[in-house]
Amino acid sequence: MVICFFHLCVKATFLVTFGPNAFLKASECGTKRSTSTEGNEPCEKKPRAQQITLEDICNPLKTQEKKEPQKHEKPCICLQTLDRLREFCSDSDQQCTRIQDGFQEKESESLKKCPSITGRSSELKIPLPSWDTDPKVAQKEEVRCDLSQFSASLKSYENTQNALDTNLNKRTKSIYTPLELQFIEMKKQYKDAVLCVECGYKYRFFGEDAEIAARELNIYCHLDHNFMTASIPSHRLFVHVRRLVAKGHKVGVIKQMETAALKAAGENKSSLFSRKLTALYTKSTLIGEDVNPLLKLDDSVDVEEVTRDVPDNYLLCCCENGENLRGRKTGDIVIGIMVIQPTTGEVIFDCFRDSASRSELESRVLRLQPVEIILPSRLSDQSEKLISSITSRRLQDDRIRIERMQNLNFEYSHAFQVITDFYAKEVPGTTGPQKLSVILSLDKPVICSLAAVIAYLKEFNLERMLYDPRNFKQLSSETEYMTINGTTMKNLEILQNQMDMKTKGSLLWVLNHTKTSFGRRRLKKWVTQPLMKSSEINARLDAVSEILLSESNVFGQIQNLLCKLPDLERGLCSVFHKKCSTQEFFLIVSTLSRLHLEIQALVPVLHSHVRSPLLKSALLEVPELLSPVQHYLKILNEEAAKTGDKTQLFKDLTDFPVIRKKKEDIQGVLSKIQLHLPDIRKQIKNPFAEYVTVSGQEFLIEVKNSHKSSVPSDWVMISSTKAVSRFHSPFIIENYRHLNQLQEKLILDCSAEWLNFLDHFSEHYHSVSKAIGHLATVDCLFSLALVAKQGDYCRPVVQDNRQEIIIKNGRHPVIDLLLGEQDQYVPNTTNLSGDGERVMIITGPNMGGKSSYIKQVALITVMAQVGSYVPAEEATIGIVDGIFTRMGAADNIYKGRSTFMEELTDTAEIIRKATPRSLVILDELGRGTSTHDGIAIAYATLEHFIRDVESLTLFVTHYPSVCELEKLYPDKVGNYHMAFLVNEEETGEQKGSEVEENPEFITFLYQIIKGISARSYGLNVAKLADIPEEILKKAAHKSKELEKIVNMKRKKMKCFAEAWKINDSQELQKWKRECS
Repeated sequence: MVICFFHLCVKATFLVTFGPNAFLKASECGTKRSTSTEGNEPCEKKPRAQQITLEDICNPLKTQEKKEPQKHEKPCICLQTLDRLREFCSDSDQQCTRIQDGFQEKESESLKKCPSITGRSSELKIPLPSWDTDPKVAQKEEVRCDLSQFSASLKSYENTQNALDTNLNKRTKSIYTPLELQFIEMKKQYKDAVLCVECGYKYRFFGEDAEIAARELNIYCHLDHNFMTASIPSHRLFVHVRRLVAKGHKVGVIKQMETAALKAAGENKSSLFSRKLTALYTKSTLIGEDVNPLLKLDDSVDVEEVTRDVPDNYLLCCCENGENLRGRKTGDIVIGIMVIQPTTGEVIFDCFRDSASRSELESRVLRLQPVEIILPSRLSDQSEKLISSITSRRLQDDRIRIERMQNLNFEYSHAFQVITDFYAKEVPGTTGPQKLSVILSLDKPVICSLAAVIAYLKEFNLERMLYDPRNFKQLSSETEYMTINGTTMKNLEILQNQMDMKTKGSLLWVLNHTKTSFGRRRLKKWVTQPLMKSSEINARLDAVSEILLSESNVFGQIQNLLCKLPDLERGLCSVFHKKCSTQEFFLIVSTLSRLHLEIQALVPVLHSHVRSPLLKSALLEVPELLSPVQHYLKILNEEAAKTGDKTQLFKDLTDFPVIRKKKEDIQGVLSKIQLHLPDIRKQIKNPFAEYVTVSGQEFLIEVKNSHKSSVPSDWVMISSTKAVSRFHSPFIIENYRHLNQLQEKLILDCSAEWLNFLDHFSEHYHSVSKAIGHLATVDCLFSLALVAKQGDYCRPVVQDNRQEIIIKNGRHPVIDLLLGEQDQYVPNTTNLSGDGERVMIITGPNMGGKSSYIKQVALITVMAQVGSYVPAEEATIGIVDGIFTRMGAADNIYKGRSTFMEELTDTAEIIRKATPRSLVILDELGRGTSTHDGIAIAYATLEHFIRDVESLTLFVTHYPSVCELEKLYPDKVGNYHMAFLVNEEETGEQKGSEVEENPEFITFLYQIIKGISARSYGLNVAKLADIPEEILKKAAHKSKELEKIVNMKRKKMKCFAEAWKINDSQELQKWKRECS
């Protein structure tokens, strides 16, 4: 009776305290429990249509305000507390201790599995059926009941609830799994990166990252608990990371930092695997084991395919001075750039003054072709328009990646502090202060750019390349290299054609016959930076001539050495950054060692047979520079290196005491296990028993099922078949676990020693890099020699202090190669001299070959100063300090310029930059406006170049009035036109008015000759373009009509001029008869 009374008291107190709906809420929760088998899963599944975003993760309170305006005032009770209360009322009297509706019998066990479910009395308005038939009894007992006995349970509940709230998804009311919580924490640190999280044998994406991966990689994405998720196999990580990076994403790789054996032995064996970000990748920082496939070293073809050439991946950082940012929207501005190529270790800087057109910045961006640009959050309008214009030209999958950083990183005071800390504290060695002084001598915008680059590269652990300022090179050097701005590079198609932006059809395509990836990159620099010192140009030409004309087989042997080489430059840089695999390291070191030995064997022949100083010095220095490589190759175990087994990587462990000690410990455990075998044989009464290994499980004791009775009871059965069973004894279990721990510790120690080993090798980085540079130079010279062998190429004569371009029967190098042997390119001669005729005014019919001719002259000049043979019978080139071009007609929407504005902007830039030693090419200047304005601009501009600039100039025009400048400057200007024939037979066949109403048929001769072409024959081009016949006839008729009017006006003007000079009446009468 007392028990029943107490039972009623407890129930009444519970109802008063927590409300009548608490039980019903708990019951509903029990019916909605999760069926997940994972203990850390939430009890309630979130609705399938909902998904968690990064904003929800980072701003849970904000999301809660939006999605949950309702508030719960009364406390809730969890089912654990409910069960504890029921313990007080357990009794033999089933009528007093059981609920008649079967709630506890059917649901209690399932509710225990769902401790997170809570009931809230304010959420339900349905009354709970009373446990007692008489409510008055409950009211009486309510007063007598002491609630203090429940205080401990309530405090425990509150603490549990607070802990649960931190892991609660505010929107869906479900709980994040431990893995999801781990991902959330990492995503907060790397919000802008797509994270690949290692989970066992695969990498998983979560949330928005999963949707991006599904879209870009074409893989399946589905909802799992609170996040969308997708996964990829771990062995295909490098493929998918490269694909994501190519699409412009920043990709982070998160790996497990614990192994199963070490975790089982640790204190946190029941917790989640610890993970951390091990690598970040973008377009410019794609370097490391995760993005390099395993190389098959025994198959040279596979090596060549895997290490095939990839384009330069420059990272460019741009900083402007403060004036423009404070409000100046026009005018000059000082810009500093820092350019880094992490995969090759190249560091370039530059500082220059630029106009509002940003032509200087555009030239550098087009020359370097960066894949990633770091910019401050606020940039001048002109620079923003230029960046938008450049990025829009690239294909969608190959756009330049833009990284924005806070303006604070570009402020000089902050940059000064960053650089001081970096070079004075972080750079190893005692030379930090000297290096700092070198850095601080740079221009302020360059220093600001460098500080931003340091901060950026630290995210990727690639800042080591900035340790030594002696490796920094300035990009623009007016005294060392020819000036080729961005407009000229596009117009002359030096690096890529203008049709599909590919290399084919460019000057680089003509000259590139290199065998190595690092040779291709070196040749690209040569093409964009032609030399300006005749001694250096002739040194290259001497080397090319010797390769071309020498009968010695030593050059053939050297060329064979360069074939099928991996990308040594990038591989060496991967070693320097300690991001290479053992396979990649062995490939690089073994290749360098082979080159060292084979070139060393050629040293006597090189001394006796090679005369070119450039070739000789490059080849003879290589063996000495590569000599340290042999030592590191001898240390490595070849088989272990090829398979990636770091535990067997080093042959001699004398220099690796940690690894030696760990291997001794492992050997000791193995010995104990082997000594235990006799005891096992005795216990199972089998003198021939041996350890077996099945499915990776070692030291198994195999017993026939018919003899299982002899197996001790404390042995653990691991696996079995119909015939045998396999066991581990307690001794084996203990030592096998210890053995696994030691082996995994050995792997960690070997990885640490491997990084130290790479660090020691990096001490020789600069000498090995210099040797690879020499090999790249040799490769480029062999490439230029192959160009010279193509036929009808000649060695140009390059002279200092001479203002002249004399080319006899020159040809356009690209068109000549594209036409091949079947269609011969018509050669043309050029004769420009500062002492004589230095300006050519070129007229002629449309499609007559004017643009091809002027491009031909410019390209031959570039080739000569690169050090290449040229497509001509003879060529004499005076050193040109820059080539400036104005060609084509196109607007620039991103910059907000019309076609004519773009034309005049380029012209203004040329007027500012051209010197008497420059080659200026202007193609149809003034055509974008009215005839009178166009003629006036063309005339005045050309006269300026003739009279003031005095540069070598090629001027193409359709305005006959401009040709009158020849009369004013007869010694300096010559009129030329592209020859053509008017087909008189076809024209003569037409009768009557038909002669007047049909355009002439033109035959192009593509030969430049002296004289002026009075007409451009544009209707002939319209006919070639298939303009409808009726339109052509109308146009021809209108053309003749306008021509008659113009001729009549000219005749009247001529007559009037003659009449003005007449003083005699008889002559006046004679003039009247002639003019009538």
